[in-house]
Amino acid sequence: MSEFALEMLGITKTFSRVKALDNVTLRVHTGEIHALIGENGAGKSTLMKILTGIYRADAGTVLLQGRETHFKKPQDAMQAGISIIHQEPSLVPDLDAAENLMLGHEMQRGGVLKARAQYAYAKRYLDYVCNGALGDYRVPVRRLSVAQQQMIDIARALSCQARIIVMDEPTASLTQSEIAVLFQIVRQLKADGITILYISHRLEELFALCDRITVLRDGRHVTDANVADVTKNWLIGKMIGRDLSQSYPPRHRRHSDEVVLEVQNLTGERYRDVSFRLHRGEVLAIAGLVGAGRTEVLRGIFGADPTRSGTVKVFGRETVISCPARALGQGLGFATEDRKCQGLFLNQDIRQNIVISALNKVSRYGVVHGAREKRLARRYFDELGVVAPDIDKLCKYLSGGNQQKVILSKWLASGCKILFLDEPTRGIDVGAKYEIFQLMDRLVGQGVSIVMVSSEMAEVIGVADRAIIMHEGAVTGELPADRLTEENIMTLASGETLRAAN
Repeated sequence: MSEFALEMLGITKTFSRVKALDNVTLRVHTGEIHALIGENGAGKSTLMKILTGIYRADAGTVLLQGRETHFKKPQDAMQAGISIIHQEPSLVPDLDAAENLMLGHEMQRGGVLKARAQYAYAKRYLDYVCNGALGDYRVPVRRLSVAQQQMIDIARALSCQARIIVMDEPTASLTQSEIAVLFQIVRQLKADGITILYISHRLEELFALCDRITVLRDGRHVTDANVADVTKNWLIGKMIGRDLSQSYPPRHRRHSDEVVLEVQNLTGERYRDVSFRLHRGEVLAIAGLVGAGRTEVLRGIFGADPTRSGTVKVFGRETVISCPARALGQGLGFATEDRKCQGLFLNQDIRQNIVISALNKVSRYGVVHGAREKRLARRYFDELGVVAPDIDKLCKYLSGGNQQKVILSKWLASGCKILFLDEPTRGIDVGAKYEIFQLMDRLVGQGVSIVMVSSEMAEVIGVADRAIIMHEGAVTGELPADRLTEENIMTLASGETLRAAN
């Protein structure tokens, strides 16, 4: 029996003369939690698709417990004991937990479903993973939280006798308490001899959970290391190929006293009496725990959701923003948290996505002028440093960081002077995060004002000039830059009052 549950040796994969993987090696010990990290485009997804039978490698060998294995399709990988838990749970929403767990390998006799036996089998694995967290297993999964659905995905993998489970950004949509529960489950899986391959951009999670790390960069294997032997900055340097001694760029700015946005006693379905001012050239953060109402406030101001009461002044003039089109006309832009569903037209190219909010600049009498469209798109494509062969590249093929740059390009092309950024670095690797922060700093230096929602306290502290903190739909306090600490933010985010010493 090999000491390695999995070995991928000399894996190479080429797409249209572009090498996605170049002689990559990955070795994972049996029963360990092994992190696979790298920037977007490093080759992690391609390597995992080869492991799970979606792609076939052009060269290289896959060994399971020392035995060479060839997967022609995903079913081959599943039968070999390999399962993948995706960032978004892959469940049928109108089926219950037990039905989803058994989907594809239902218990039948003579074409008749053995419902009682099937439920008992499913319950055994659901009890092991969920430990009562789901309650009734017969409830349609659409009524469950993302974390609960993720538990079902893990139970389903175990019911298929998985010995290697790949977890791809499993905490991206979870709260801190849900992450803690997930970590408990992962540690229990490890204790029971299950091997975990863990992919995440959140490096602090790797230090809290993982045993070993493999780093990829530009489709090549860079290094392996024991988590206990390395530091965060060392890992970042290996991932991006250069020293990054600071996570946030130095700020050389001083915002003006001019108020460009004033919100007074704004009330909506999930927030009440929210008031704040935004100055020209300022980064104002809205911080708080998930569910505090931060995103809903931005959507209300932007006209994406109705408000019940309150006033909004833009550049000193009170205005009623009843829809996003009116917000755009007032000089507002909104980079939403969900890039793929709300921020981009994934099946359209970069050029079309950039000019979509600035059609008045490139069209006449409803007809788009091709040369103007290309010039405008090219200008922001170059200014924001989008990494792609050209502006005709489809957005679905871009990395998360470059998709975010296209979204920002769209709003800047529209001429917006007030920019809402909702979780601007979610799902983005550390190198791209740094570029986004640099871009934000450059924009406020040009007079753009930014309201940023972030669940990452380090981002709020590292980027914001000022922050308002929310708890259960209400503003509980405001902190200037010199009082932005994790302790102060968490105190106010929990609904408590700061002590005078803080």
